[in-house]
Amino acid sequence: MIIKEILEKDTLSHQDICDLLRIDNKPDFALLRNRAYEIMKEHCGEKVFLRGLVEFSNICKCDCNYCGIRKSNKNVDRYLLDKKEILAAARKSVENGYASFVMQSGDRDDPQFIDFVIDVVKAVKKATVSDKLPNGLGITLCIGEQTYENYKRLFDAGIHRYLLRIETSNEKLFEKLHSVEQSYHNRVNCLKMLKDLGFQVGTGVMIGFPEQTIEDLAKDVLFFKDMDIDMIGMGPYIVHKDTPMGKYFDEYQAKKQETFELGIKMIAVCRIVLKDVNIASTTALQAMYDDGREQGLLCGANVLMPQHSPFSVRKQYQLYEGKPYLDETDKSSIEDLEKRVHSIGRTLGYDEWGDSKHFKNRNK
Repeated sequence: MIIKEILEKDTLSHQDICDLLRIDNKPDFALLRNRAYEIMKEHCGEKVFLRGLVEFSNICKCDCNYCGIRKSNKNVDRYLLDKKEILAAARKSVENGYASFVMQSGDRDDPQFIDFVIDVVKAVKKATVSDKLPNGLGITLCIGEQTYENYKRLFDAGIHRYLLRIETSNEKLFEKLHSVEQSYHNRVNCLKMLKDLGFQVGTGVMIGFPEQTIEDLAKDVLFFKDMDIDMIGMGPYIVHKDTPMGKYFDEYQAKKQETFELGIKMIAVCRIVLKDVNIASTTALQAMYDDGREQGLLCGANVLMPQHSPFSVRKQYQLYEGKPYLDETDKSSIEDLEKRVHSIGRTLGYDEWGDSKHFKNRNK
């Protein structure tokens, strides 16, 4: 079918999504990108919402085959930021006009860790209340699979957004990516628990990893829709040499451009199918190409997550290699970000939580 005709449909089939993801020429890609941008403007507006990101621990109980902080990687110095350091990062977010804060770590569910997170979250909320932020920073948490009881405690502490990536909706591929203590069914069940508790729920996938097909990615998009997801955080697969999948490094290098293009097409397709969700233009895009995040924004993304972790630990939290902003000062990174966003005609949503319109519309 002609791409223009697909883009005029109200509802896209699995085959339609596959056809869009297989676009391989500039005119059709321009049609896709422009349609995605139009839908973003209509349903979300053009503001880019900011989340100051602090990667507060790289200690992880899991041994995922693609991840640079997997527990078996002995080349990583493990750390856990203390409460004071995380509060400093939160205050830095407020100073920079970022009204939202992302706390991300390796996967842990032990009681001591959950108690620590809850204590920190309560302190962050209390410390960041102001005239501009009467409820303090909006907080997104990403610490992996938990029990229902843990999720409820975290929600009650003041966290209202949670990111738990499915990585792939193909169960067999999920098993190949992850270690034995993780299961596809439990991951899906965790997403359902988060929704049941009232979180704004985010998920996402890796794009372009070995054995994944276009059909798999189209199924991922429909998975997001069927699960009624509020936020999408996904990015192109980038190899980390200190993992079992490090053997694919040469293959990754050969497919780099193809994988990148697939990543921004996924953003566009998700925007067209999902309409009013929040979609991040992830750092992985910029790790591949310098203007990667701008290209993601042009394809319909509306969220950026600037790095706010202390410089002393940034190099120890590399899920993939080539991560940008490891050495820049906070000021230079922020100025660079502003220039990049303004260069494509977008504005920054300073001092706004920037919650998912999809979540708000569903809960009217």
